[in-house]
Amino acid sequence: MPQVVIVGGGTGGSIVANQMARQLNKELQDGTVSISVIADSPDHIYQPLFLYLAFDQATPQDMRKPERQILDRHVRLISGEANRIDAEAQRVILTDGTSIPYDYLVIATGSRPAPEQIPGLVEGGHQFYTEDGAIQLRQALRDFSGGRLVVTVGVPHKCPVAPLEFTFMVQEWLKTRGLGDKTEVVYTYPIGRVHSIESVANWAAPVLEERHIETHTFFNMESIDPETHTITSLEGDTLSYDLLVAIPPHVGQDVIGRSGLGDAGQWIPTDRHTLQMIGHDNIFVLGDATNLPISKAGSTAHFEADVVAANLVHRLRGGLGMMSYDGKVFCFIETGLKEATYITFDYDHPPVPSMPTEMIHLYKLAYNRMYWLTPAGLL
Repeated sequence: MPQVVIVGGGTGGSIVANQMARQLNKELQDGTVSISVIADSPDHIYQPLFLYLAFDQATPQDMRKPERQILDRHVRLISGEANRIDAEAQRVILTDGTSIPYDYLVIATGSRPAPEQIPGLVEGGHQFYTEDGAIQLRQALRDFSGGRLVVTVGVPHKCPVAPLEFTFMVQEWLKTRGLGDKTEVVYTYPIGRVHSIESVANWAAPVLEERHIETHTFFNMESIDPETHTITSLEGDTLSYDLLVAIPPHVGQDVIGRSGLGDAGQWIPTDRHTLQMIGHDNIFVLGDATNLPISKAGSTAHFEADVVAANLVHRLRGGLGMMSYDGKVFCFIETGLKEATYITFDYDHPPVPSMPTEMIHLYKLAYNRMYWLTPAGLL
């Protein structure tokens, strides 16, 4: 009986499991195929709501559902943390020593923020890339009475437009609290423009200027001094702050490093079209776990999951599984508290941001509520 094991119960892993379960319903009922998901948390977390949590526009309860409720009933849920993947023996070893064999493996382990890589950042800055971080930032914003608010960006990081979203949102949020005239908002970016995607940078730069948001490019944060409230860049520049909001650099999950499957950042070498791990015909990788030069975003995992699920089903039924991923990504961009735009692009077509509107903002809020249809494989 072929055994498909999916490591990671986030967006990508859940979509693959549920889409496969629906298409292989007869095989699962007959016991001729098995699908298992290894998840290190009993809850499925919708991470984009962390941004809204920081502004007290969402609560922790809004962003979680039990993973068991999301997965098809024929999918086996294994609650535990993957400690190591033995690609030669085709087994996943959990931290409790349990060994899970597989014939096909899907790695959807995501990424994690690594603020510890920047000296002083844990003690001196805030971030919204974890639930605890967003809650702490929410309190810091509530206590903020004005001054210099610096948004600084480390790379690589997931959700590439989130730094801009936070910057635009926080400026308007401060105005609603009567702090607009008492606050300087500063935005830094590590390369020579305000975003890594050139068309997004070309759109965002004049918007930042129009809103009188101070920008510093070629600013790679090197260290933070929590005592003097200063941040120093690798380029030798130093900025003072009263409130520091950092987008920490991200790394792949530690299980990838322990397994010897990734590069220095713990990203897995992945074929850009087949989404197979380089050198391993029976291992597929998606979402943040890949080393692909595309945005680490939920929509990326979503579109990749469609391809992985279809190809695995085809192969389990005797086919070759030749469906190809074209690099498709879609991202909403909040441009304040009441308007938003979006970008969509792929390997061959760069994004072109549209004019921000209230309607697109409402679409984004609607999707936040409908998100649960996505990991269920229905949207």
